[in-house]
Amino acid sequence: MTWLYLLLAVAVVATLFIVVSRRSQQRTATELADALADARQVNERLGGQIYNLTGTDDASRQALVDASERHLAAGSQLDQSRTPTQARLARQTAIEGLYYIRAARTAMGMDPGPTVPELEGRSAAGTVSEDRVIDYEGRRIAASPNPSRSTPNYYPGGRVAGRPVPAGWYSEPWWQPALVAGAWGIGSALLFTSLFSGMSGVGYGAQGFESGYGEGYQDGLDAGGSDQASDPGGDPGGGWDGGSGGDWSGGGFDGGGGFDGGF
Repeated sequence: MTWLYLLLAVAVVATLFIVVSRRSQQRTATELADALADARQVNERLGGQIYNLTGTDDASRQALVDASERHLAAGSQLDQSRTPTQARLARQTAIEGLYYIRAARTAMGMDPGPTVPELEGRSAAGTVSEDRVIDYEGRRIAASPNPSRSTPNYYPGGRVAGRPVPAGWYSEPWWQPALVAGAWGIGSALLFTSLFSGMSGVGYGAQGFESGYGEGYQDGLDAGGSDQASDPGGDPGGGWDGGSGGDWSGGGFDGGGGFDGGF
């Protein structure tokens, strides 16, 4: 009888395990389907905006190029998504693209259009609040809150290779090497300090930049975040490596760390 009870107990435990496992799989499948549908909706919105706009100057044309890159990257990430987290990364890449659309419209003197969901890490990274020009390693680097011939490169703000980059218009995409390589080079903190020291919209200095801290975020980590870029998304903000598998943490367009949020 003892063996019979033991066998019954084992059978009950095995049955419960199978039921719980199946429910978990069903829940994950549902979450993935919902996340994929949400990400596709955002990326389709981005694609429609791209195809309906034509740049009229260097700043708007460059912003549209960046938006197109995020659109393609988000599509690639969607094709490779096997988990809800990966689908949300793709969604954040598409959201970053929508910020570039708004930038392009602004550069052309148009209404920026509907609001865009907040990009993770964007508010923590701060915003360029004044015109600034520095000499760095034999070249002049400018930052501005507005597009111009001298500042045609927009960045929506967020985290690149684990460090905050303020939203604004720049003479060159000085964050690009870190976006591609996934790591900042020697001297990046000096560049950051020279460009943003004392700027009211950027509430942290070289030490905060090196530590990955953003304005108002003292632990240096975005809530639930991962480093994207575009990635690209995510990418980003976040750079996006377009690789298969994994959760793209450290990849993606790093527009804002991990790619969550509502739409």
